[in-house]
Amino acid sequence: MKGIQYVSDESGKKTAVLISLEEYEAVWEDVYDILVSESRKNESTIPWKRIRTEIGKKGNGKKPVHS
Repeated sequence: MKGIQYVSDESGKKTAVLISLEEYEAVWEDVYDILVSESRKNESTIPWKRIRTEIGKKGNGKKPVHS
């Protein structure tokens, strides 16, 4: 495949892959987003309602947006 290279160990077993970012940048961005999301899935979260309220308190002159 164009833009894909496999890295093999001494026995010929494929152990890694090199992907051309020029050829597959959009795909890599998706993979990266998934990896970041997975790595953060156990982090604590902030409720959306609290964020909206705090944004409204920043003095930007606008009321919080309610959905």
